[in-house]
Amino acid sequence: MLRISATIPDDLVAAADQRATRLDRSRSWVIAEALRQYLARAGPLPEPGGQPQDPHAAGLIAPIGLGPSRLEQLRADLRLSPEERVKEAERTFRLSRRGPQPSRQPVIAFESFEDYLEWDRREGLR
Repeated sequence: MLRISATIPDDLVAAADQRATRLDRSRSWVIAEALRQYLARAGPLPEPGGQPQDPHAAGLIAPIGLGPSRLEQLRADLRLSPEERVKEAERTFRLSRRGPQPSRQPVIAFESFEDYLEWDRREGLR
């Protein structure tokens, strides 16, 4: 993290503070989130020769070492508003709380190893 100093109009600071309070986040988080969304929507900058520039290569976004499909998912997530992202995180959390889904295969128990071998022979599994 890097601490920076920026001059921001009073009304934007007030709006950021209001949003931060509503989301139970810090002012810094709200401002960083706004910058993330802006950079994600702005897309790559054109290179001096007119070709689009990769924002990771240009140092605009730090390289994070993710594969193409994960990067695309990350970009899609960044296109969501903070509220939409929180709702998705809550939905994911609720799904994770359900725990592992029960196995649909029956559990078979045997009194002894010999019983297992007899069952195995009858079922022809070996």
